[in-house]
Amino acid sequence: MRLSNIVLFVVLGAGPALAEGAPDVSTDLTVDMAPQQYRICNDRPVRPAWVDELHPREAYKAVTMMDLYELRAWERIAETGDCSCEVRFPEWDGADKEYQERFDALPQPDHTALRLEWVDTRKSLEVSVRQICEGQGNW
Repeated sequence: MRLSNIVLFVVLGAGPALAEGAPDVSTDLTVDMAPQQYRICNDRPVRPAWVDELHPREAYKAVTMMDLYELRAWERIAETGDCSCEVRFPEWDGADKEYQERFDALPQPDHTALRLEWVDTRKSLEVSVRQICEGQGNW
């Protein structure tokens, strides 16, 4: 009897306490069609349509493509010392062409292995790219 009274007290007492901290929930389901706003470089090129149209089972291809795009941009920043928006977020054509020629036909495990290699490459570039981009206000 005593335990049930304690449980009842906790359950009834916790309800109002939890309700006070509950976030406001909106029922407005209006889609905002405004372009996405970024902290830097808002005029970024649109990625290839196929990246957004892949079947969920092929999402690994989109991840590989986006990693390749970012890696090539970072390599260019490190080479040139330029972190302008045009260099940091170049057109997708070069990365798209490279992806289609070299990586599109590879099976998923090969994509995973590639991305793991690219992580190490990005880590080796990060310090210099970050310094360059912070110095130019684009990090």
